[in-house]
Amino acid sequence: MGIDHSSQGILTVDLLPEPDMGTELENVAKVLHEGADCDVVVDFSSVDIITSSSISKLLKLNKLLDGYGRRLVLCGLVNATKQIFNLAGLDQIFDFTDDKSAAITAVKQAQQVKS
Repeated sequence: MGIDHSSQGILTVDLLPEPDMGTELENVAKVLHEGADCDVVVDFSSVDIITSSSISKLLKLNKLLDGYGRRLVLCGLVNATKQIFNLAGLDQIFDFTDDKSAAITAVKQAQQVKS
């Protein structure tokens, strides 16, 4: 898994399953604090479940990106994990796509609109 900043203006993150997810999200925040000016796509394809601690880290990451005028897009969520977001009302806060390709396309389109 890991963080990939090879696509200009987009940082992609292939999340590790819990309990390592939180550390990975902290690493993303660190990269952003170090001056990375990018939108972030977080791929949940390897994740079956998410803890409240990781949801909290995602909310902080979303707030950080919002402060930079950037977006966070979550993709590849299994149905059970997506339901957690829906039941908590977080589907109104986060942007979701089915897969990483769709997420990158959505981010690139939004970046073009901003330009």
